[in-house]
Amino acid sequence: MNTLDLTTKNRSPVVGLTFNDRLARALIFTSLCLGLCPWGAWAQTYPVHTLRMIVPVPPGGIIDVVTRLVAQKVTEQTGQSVVVDNRAGGLTNVGSEIVARSPGDGYTLLMQSLPLVINPAMLVKLSYDYEKDLTPISLILSAPYLLVTHPSLPVRSMADLIRLARQKPGFITYSSAGNASNLHVAIALLCNMAKVDMLHIPYKGGGPALSALLGGEAALSSLAVSAAIAHVKNARLRALAISSPQRMSSLPDIPTAAETIAGYDFASWVGVLAPSSTPESLITTVHAVIVKAARAPDLVDRFNAEASPIVANTPAQFKTFIQSEARRWTKVVKESGIKTD
Repeated sequence: MNTLDLTTKNRSPVVGLTFNDRLARALIFTSLCLGLCPWGAWAQTYPVHTLRMIVPVPPGGIIDVVTRLVAQKVTEQTGQSVVVDNRAGGLTNVGSEIVARSPGDGYTLLMQSLPLVINPAMLVKLSYDYEKDLTPISLILSAPYLLVTHPSLPVRSMADLIRLARQKPGFITYSSAGNASNLHVAIALLCNMAKVDMLHIPYKGGGPALSALLGGEAALSSLAVSAAIAHVKNARLRALAISSPQRMSSLPDIPTAAETIAGYDFASWVGVLAPSSTPESLITTVHAVIVKAARAPDLVDRFNAEASPIVANTPAQFKTFIQSEARRWTKVVKESGIKTD
C-alpha cells in the first residue's frame, strides 16, 4: 500500500515506526522549525541577491552621487550587485511611493533628502505618509552647499549679491534641481532672510541645473560642494559663500553666508529608508550592511574633504533627526512662503 499510514498503535515510539511514519514526523518537525524561525535567522545571510536603491531624482545631484558610492561599497563588501534606480517625478514622491508600496524584504531601499519632510508642508495631498509607510535605516551624511555664480554676474561677495538683488528685483536668475529641491529651498530661504527677490528657474535634476549655470542660462545656484568645487577651482564658477555656520577648513577663504545674513544655515542630507513593513530584525541587518559601506575609509576621507562628514547613525537616531527636520522646515515653509511655483 502506498498511502501514508500514520497509525502508531502497538508500536514502540521509534523502532516500530514505518518509513512513512518517520517521513511524516520529519515533515511535521521541519514545518514547525520553519514556522518558528525568526526573521533574524534568515537575515544572517542578507543580501543573497540584487538590491535596488531608489533615487527619487535624476542623476547628477548629491542624492544620486552618494547612492552610487555607497552602492559600490555594498557590492564590494557583500558580493551582491546593487541597482541604482532613478525614479524622478512628483517632487521626489514618485520614487518615494514606489518604496512605500514595496515588500518589506530589505531589497528595495529609498535614498532621500529634505523633500521627504518639506513636501508635506507644501502639498495638499500625498499618495503616501512617510511616517507610516517608511521606516528610517540611517542618515548617511549631512552636507553644506556652495552659493556660486556664473563669472558674468557682476558680484564678488554676498554683500554685492544682495545689493544687486535689491537694486534689480527679479533680475538675478537662479537654477535648481526642480521645485522644492534642496537647491531651490537653499536660495528661497536666503531670499526670504535677505528680503530680496530673485527669479527661480527649475530644471530636471542637479546635473541640468549645474549645466545651465556653467552655460550662463542662469546666473546663480546653490550646489553641493562635490558638484561645484572643481568648477570653482578652474574659475568656471565663482564661489560667494558656503551655507554652513562655519567655514570649510579645506576652503578657508570662502566666507559663510551667515557672515552677511545672520542666522543663515542650510545643509542637505542623504538618508536610507525602507518600507515600514520590514521586520525590525531585518532592519538591523540592513542597517549593518549600509553603515559598513558608508564608513569605508576612502568614502570617509572623500566627504571629510568636502565638509560633509559621514554620519551613519542608528535607525532611532535617524528617526529623531527626521522629526526635528520636519518641525524646522514646516516652520520655514510657512514663514518664507516657499512654494512649488
